[in-house]
Amino acid sequence: MPWQHVRVARFGGPEVLEVAEQSTLPAPGPGEVRIKVLAAGTGFTDSFIRRGRYPGFKGPLPFTPGYELVGMVDATGSGVTSVRQGQVVADLCVVGGYAQYALRPARFLVPVPDGLDPAQAVCVPLAYLTAYQMLTRHRRLPRGATILVIGASGSVGTALLDLARWFGLNAIGTCSAANIPTVESFGATALDYRAGDFVAVVRRLTANADASGGVAAAFDAIGGGHFARSFACLAPGGLLVGYGAQQMAVGAAGWLSAALGLARLKSWDALSGLPGGRHAVFYDITARRAAHPDDFVADMATLFGLLRDQAIHPVVVDRLPLVAARAVHARIDAGGQGGKIVLLPWLVA
Repeated sequence: MPWQHVRVARFGGPEVLEVAEQSTLPAPGPGEVRIKVLAAGTGFTDSFIRRGRYPGFKGPLPFTPGYELVGMVDATGSGVTSVRQGQVVADLCVVGGYAQYALRPARFLVPVPDGLDPAQAVCVPLAYLTAYQMLTRHRRLPRGATILVIGASGSVGTALLDLARWFGLNAIGTCSAANIPTVESFGATALDYRAGDFVAVVRRLTANADASGGVAAAFDAIGGGHFARSFACLAPGGLLVGYGAQQMAVGAAGWLSAALGLARLKSWDALSGLPGGRHAVFYDITARRAAHPDDFVADMATLFGLLRDQAIHPVVVDRLPLVAARAVHARIDAGGQGGKIVLLPWLVA
């Protein structure tokens, strides 16, 4: 049976994405599952991988991109008992999602409740899980606390705003002027990062009687030297969570800058024991899944329950076929999507 997938034979710009066709279906091996992919999430991390700059994936080439997928179990290999044929599951696959069929290890697959829209469900494995774990696994903030979200109109940014609202937190989000309505739609205060020094604005917005000001937590995916600006926005005892290196991904900074950013997080956290000391950590979703697989499954299940109950509202800005992958990546590289673009592998162009 012929089937299609997106293929990357060399690292580079969106032009390296090609739709390829295979003549026969792959057979799952021991512990594996063949999934008929219903929805594949797209995002900046896919672009990072496509450029060949992502630390967690350097090949081999060719490969099929796609960090997250939702699909139906089509066949199971020997020894698989955790999922059954016909069941809808989600996976954080890192690569392989932009395809009509994918072979995946069964051990990390998470069941998706019946009746969920696959395009909304596929927002959970990367964006919402990242946001949820950053908000809960490092520190539980009290209701009414204020957080700062850098790049608040992106897929993880909007997930942070959505979950902050559910947790009863106040949020300030940086974005471009065009995405201010998206950020404000979550009840957050939007700051145009091009309009001036957001550090001074954040401290003014959060000033209190003793003029200390600052946010309880800040979440920064830009990395490198930008971490210092986010750290400067923290209140005494506040927490900075770094979770990306976008400057390095787009070539605006090199490996040295990214390494210095991580070193700063460690040095700041080492000084957190001082009076009023502020904390800093780096969050890596795949490393945390490997270290705490039970948390991964439990948190995914919690998020699917919230989605089923309509307590969270993923922003899906477009649903497109596989042949649109190149155009989708061009849009991702341009920035300012205001949510997630989802590829539907069985959608006819």
